[in-house]
Amino acid sequence: MTTPTPRVIVPNAAAKGEIFQVKTIISHEMETGLRHDDQGNVIPRKIINKFVCRYNETVVFSVDLHEAISANPFFEFSLRATESGRLDFVWEEDGGAVYMLSHQFTVG
Repeated sequence: MTTPTPRVIVPNAAAKGEIFQVKTIISHEMETGLRHDDQGNVIPRKIINKFVCRYNETVVFSVDLHEAISANPFFEFSLRATESGRLDFVWEEDGGAVYMLSHQFTVG
C-alpha cells in the first residue's frame, strides 16, 4: 500500500462574509476488510474512518466514513469567511494513523 497523500484546494484570501469552496482529497486504497488474498486470508480493514476540518480550532465539517466509501475519498463543502486564521484538515485511518494539512487563510 502506498503512503496516503492528502491534498486541499482552498483560496488564500476572501472578503469578510464571502462564501468560499473547500475541496479535499486523500489518495488512499481504502481496504474494506471484506476481500481475501490469494491464500484465502481476509485482508484486514484499513480505511480512512474520519475526516475533520477546523477553522481556527472550531469544527466546521466532520464526517465518519465506513466500508462503502470509495478509494481516494473526495469532499467539497462551503465555508463563510469570518476571520483570518488557519484551516486544519485531519484524516484518521484504522489503526491510528493520522494525516494532517494546515492552510493559512486571510480575510480582508
